[in-house]
Amino acid sequence: MKMKTALSATFGLLALSAAVMVSAADMPLIKPLRGTVDSVDSNTLNFTTRAGVHQSIGLTDKTGVRLVSKTDVESIKSDSFIGSAATPQADGTLKALEVTVFEASLKGSGEGHYGWQNADGSTGTMTNGTVGKLTKANGRTLSVSYKGGEKQLVVPDDVPIAYVQAGKVDELVKGAKIVVFPAEDGKTARGVAVGKDGFQPPM
Repeated sequence: MKMKTALSATFGLLALSAAVMVSAADMPLIKPLRGTVDSVDSNTLNFTTRAGVHQSIGLTDKTGVRLVSKTDVESIKSDSFIGSAATPQADGTLKALEVTVFEASLKGSGEGHYGWQNADGSTGTMTNGTVGKLTKANGRTLSVSYKGGEKQLVVPDDVPIAYVQAGKVDELVKGAKIVVFPAEDGKTARGVAVGKDGFQPPM
């Protein structure tokens, strides 16, 4: 009887895990580019990817530049608007790989839950939303709500926490660490996150 119960529980977890992976696979997948600024010339951002490949992408008047700096988990409050790249867990929760806390003026940026390509090439999720309930136990567990849904986000003590504020194109200086979000045309940038004072944006 115990064996049957254990097997049922195991199959249940496997089925749930498979369902999580399928739902993640069905979501739109965002593939950011990560690297270091070489130069900005005539509205073109030239950069070197982490793999050492030189690339260029156009900047337009619609390209949003965001300045990213290091902060800590205490900056996450109820009603904070956050973003988090995460790994779906078998129990339906998300395990954060990083968390970015947006300044108040940027609330609503990228709101939603969608597929995300991590820096190592693996696929996870990105959730941008407003923190509701916050529980402190073995790190932090956050209820994150967005238009159309809510997720439970587990934030381990050792994950990087960053603060995001509005930035300017002139902060895209040589050597700055960046994350580029290509527009649908693939030729221009919808947004660029740039690390402040050498900081590497963790998303």
